[in-house]
Amino acid sequence: MKDRNSIFSGLELKQYFSKRNLKHDLPASIVVFLVALPLCLGIALASGAPLFAGLLTGVIGGVVVASLSGSQLSVSGPAAGLTVIVLGAITQLGDYQTFLMAVVLAGALQLGLGLLKAGSVSSYFPSSVIEGMLAAIGVTLILNQIPYVMGIDPSQYTISALTSGNTNFGIAAIVIGLLSLAILIFWPKFKKLSSVPAPLVVVVLGIALAYVFKNTGYAVDAKQMVAIPEVNGWKDFTGLFMMPNFATIQNPQVWVVAGTIAIVASLETLLGIEAVDKLDKLKRTSPSNRELVAQGIGNMTSGMLGGLPMTSVIVRSSANANSGAKTKMSSFFHGCWLLLSLLFIPGVINMIPLACLAAVLLFTGYKLTRIDLYKHMYSKGWNQFVPFVVTVIAVLLTDLLKGVAIGMLVSIFYLLRTNMRNPYFYQLQQDGTKKDLRINLAEEVSFLNKAAIQTILAKIPKETNVTIDGTNSKYIDSDVLETIFNYKHNAYSKGIIVTLKNIKNHYEIPKLSDNLVQEINK
Repeated sequence: MKDRNSIFSGLELKQYFSKRNLKHDLPASIVVFLVALPLCLGIALASGAPLFAGLLTGVIGGVVVASLSGSQLSVSGPAAGLTVIVLGAITQLGDYQTFLMAVVLAGALQLGLGLLKAGSVSSYFPSSVIEGMLAAIGVTLILNQIPYVMGIDPSQYTISALTSGNTNFGIAAIVIGLLSLAILIFWPKFKKLSSVPAPLVVVVLGIALAYVFKNTGYAVDAKQMVAIPEVNGWKDFTGLFMMPNFATIQNPQVWVVAGTIAIVASLETLLGIEAVDKLDKLKRTSPSNRELVAQGIGNMTSGMLGGLPMTSVIVRSSANANSGAKTKMSSFFHGCWLLLSLLFIPGVINMIPLACLAAVLLFTGYKLTRIDLYKHMYSKGWNQFVPFVVTVIAVLLTDLLKGVAIGMLVSIFYLLRTNMRNPYFYQLQQDGTKKDLRINLAEEVSFLNKAAIQTILAKIPKETNVTIDGTNSKYIDSDVLETIFNYKHNAYSKGIIVTLKNIKNHYEIPKLSDNLVQEINK
């Protein structure tokens, strides 16, 4: 019998290595590897971290997380959605090893969330705020990658430097970057060619063009090329890893960074696996709590070895699903291919121009903040569009955590505003001089609806028969009951007759004591 709680999600071990599944998983893993390689390097570049850290994170995401995860198609690795946080955190903490301590703690927090069954937490974040967060990350990603496509030093990427005329633009980088973008945009449109991943074509083209420009006066500068350490033996390999600075665990800033990473990475992962499950032709559902546990262990491992924080990445996961993968062995194998490429072809990887990776990230950033997204959010109404735009602007002007918090407050405001406006259904009928008014209360009537109900009761004309119907109501707040019974008690003075239907007299108007009546009469 299959054990649904086992580490293999109800599938027997032999099924992962069956010919029936491997003939789909192995080819899919190669496609995912070709997509992941430039993304791992590019995200490390955008994060201000060692390029090796990006590859290491991809390896851990494939080997460790895939082994523990209950998702069959999700692929984990360094995520574009965390680049802004990582870049700011490394700068804020001042030391990469201190940052690694924050990654380990973030993983521990995720592990705790998974064990506490907090996998449903993503359901409490409005989609407008999440979309706004991702769109802001896309804008930041685009802005941060422009200097690499222009072939200039990022330190020169300022308005004053660009307008001074002293900036040296890299012609080769510009050509490679623009051609790479064109391929990423138009390559998928050719169905016969789309089976080859566009990022792979970009990398091959970049290497070829860099070689061509090498023999001209416009050679790509050495600083504009990928530079990962070449492994010539076991000692070189072990020397690539970096341990966190455990002495910084008492630093409050480390815990703030850890909490930020844990929250954002968990949300992105939970939203990611939800999206991937929709692509699964077998309609399998990924256990969210178990995914948090797997991600937590993965991030702890990554931080302990010198890697970046990771999430389930929708770009790689969708490539995995679309390539026909059947089980999580595809993700596992893709991690193995990344490791083998690091060990055996570092020289080839170092031939890749940074402009290629920047183009991939520019394209990724645009997909996060595409124009159609803004149109879609606008079509959903102001209660969705305003929190979305506010989140985008707030993240860009402050930081990711503050921006999301501001977006949440705006979203809550619109939620309360909508809730206050919809506590009842109002129907007025008039037959000659006789007026009948019916108020059907909503399913949930909270204290937030008190003001709206008071307003409508105050507007009821004299000499009206009023029926307040609570048949559909599962809950009526005591403050609202007080308002209704007070109104009924005093409405006779206006010639208004109030009938209550299916509203229990939970609230009794307190009788004044004899002493208080005497005081009032005085």
